[in-house]
Order: sequence, then C-alpha cells, then structure tokens
Amino acid sequence: MIIPVRCFTCGGVIGSKWEKYKELVEKGKTPADALDKLGVKRYCCRGLLLTHVNLIDDVAKFKVVAKE
Repeated sequence: MIIPVRCFTCGGVIGSKWEKYKELVEKGKTPADALDKLGVKRYCCRGLLLTHVNLIDDVAKFKVVAKE
C-alpha cells in the first residue's frame, strides 16, 4: 500500500527514492536505468521498488466502522 521506509531484507533506506523513481520512469527511462541512477544496487531493494503497487488512494476511500 505505502512504500516501506526500509527494505525488509537488508534494511536499506528506499522510501525516499519512490517519488524520484516514479518520476524518472514517467519521463521515459527504463526501470533498470532509473534504479541505477538512484543508486539502488541490491536485488532485494530493486524488487521492492519494481513490484510496488500504490493502493493507498483506493483503500483510503473506505471507512472501518467498529461494531459495538
């Protein structure tokens, strides 16, 4: 839903790179080139950024009501 701040496997900081990665890909760079430019080298971190699906806007529409 929300990009994690740190990689689950190695603990590297990746949350701050999501917006720049998305911007580079939208401008026409390949995902591999965008990750290389951002300095994301490890497979685990690259996998998190490549497979992330931003669902927060879809989920935020719903409201949880607690039953009493």
